[in-house]
Amino acid sequence: MSAENNDAQWGSRLGFILAAVGSAVGLGNIWRFSYMVYDNGGGAYLIPYFFALLTAGIPLLILEFSFGHKMRGSAPFSFARMGKKWEWLGWWPSLVSFVITTYYAVIIGWSLNYIVYSFGRVWGKNPESFFYKSHLNLSSGISEIGGINWTILLGVAAVWFINYIILYKGIEEGIEKASKIFMPLLAVFMLIITIRGITLPGALAGVNKFLEPDFSALLDVKIWLAAYGQIFFTLSVGFAIMITYSSYLPKDSDIVNNAFITALANCGFSFIVGIGVFGILGYMATETGQPISEVVTQGIGLAFIAFPKAINLLPGFQTLFAIIFFLGLTIAGFSSSISLIEAFVASVRDKFDIERKKAVSYVCLAGFVGSLIFTTGAGLYFLDIVDHFVNQFGIALVGLIECIILGWVYKANKLRNYANPLSDFQIGNWWDIMIRFITPVILGYMFIQNTILEISKPYGGYEMSALLKFGWGVAAIMLILGIVVSFTSWTGRKEELLSREVL
Repeated sequence: MSAENNDAQWGSRLGFILAAVGSAVGLGNIWRFSYMVYDNGGGAYLIPYFFALLTAGIPLLILEFSFGHKMRGSAPFSFARMGKKWEWLGWWPSLVSFVITTYYAVIIGWSLNYIVYSFGRVWGKNPESFFYKSHLNLSSGISEIGGINWTILLGVAAVWFINYIILYKGIEEGIEKASKIFMPLLAVFMLIITIRGITLPGALAGVNKFLEPDFSALLDVKIWLAAYGQIFFTLSVGFAIMITYSSYLPKDSDIVNNAFITALANCGFSFIVGIGVFGILGYMATETGQPISEVVTQGIGLAFIAFPKAINLLPGFQTLFAIIFFLGLTIAGFSSSISLIEAFVASVRDKFDIERKKAVSYVCLAGFVGSLIFTTGAGLYFLDIVDHFVNQFGIALVGLIECIILGWVYKANKLRNYANPLSDFQIGNWWDIMIRFITPVILGYMFIQNTILEISKPYGGYEMSALLKFGWGVAAIMLILGIVVSFTSWTGRKEELLSREVL
């Protein structure tokens, strides 16, 4: 249950911050941020990026920290305590987090596989062919599912087992202790990669491409939307995670400072890793004689194709560097997956009054079964579609509605007046304006633009039938299921707490 029952609480402020930063720092910080900077005006992109951080990222974190800490429970319980008719708004992001974990665990499993592959650099001279053919055994299309890839299945099973062990032990003994191990290790590994990256021949050219400002890009509204999108997706807001995590804080915990520390640590990590990534890509461009534009990439391609290619070109210690890189990738994945699962576990526990060990067992088993479709020959296609639509029409829309409901219906000033007495420094009326006006307008505009784009041009060249079933369909089912579950009765002590008035 929640911290109100004293059976789930952070042991220290450091533990909470490391867990919150760990949730925010995920695979996207390593393989998406640097490309976003490069592709959106270089150093000039940092202006809208930090503007978005201050006007949306940090305000949203303060919003979720304040709400979760005040309501003392999971996202469904917190919204139900605000008013039973709003409970669905807690289940929706909780279910989104669960679905994300089913395929996120598969990517972490690939990283585990690649740690093993690093010994002897099994990917050979053609990492692209190895990844798609040998590792994934990718089918010709989404209609050809193929059989289960047992190598990938083994990695996925290991990922779910590790998540299970950590979550089974609870908040302080499980998540907090894991975060205190994972985050320092991740910082060390990424620092090694960055230092090695910027000391390679040609690295400076890569870093220059990364940071070279194109101030004319600031006149393009798409650059500003890209910055807001990156901030929103990278801080774990809209996933039910930060509401859940903050509910485990002691009642006298700082709210505002914790939000600033979490957001700035996450963005600082992204920036430092970006320098290292582009240093390595600059070296790769120098060694192959290709322009940076031909070697730069993002997402899965950067991690499992471009980096193995770059590692092959290193003048020494290729195996050691490969192990460090994929260990870092794995840890970044685990730090996020733990939080995604916990958000759903807490929701199940609160609603059905199930003890932690049983809830973790049920959720992890269901998650493992859900991951199976992504271990098949067509797994990458399913992953690509589900990930795209869950992000575009799950998380972004949740954030928009959350701002409207908490900002206008519950009233932003209520949460501001709750957070200020607990915090080292106060937030003013500017925060209300951000939550009630600025952030909803930007998220609403992004949602409309993305919807128009999806309708006018089918994503990824997939057939519309596949997008309807595995894209639009999955996104809609999570919302519908959230509404259905909200109509079921609460059991145990939570039912009694719901009857208490929350000012």
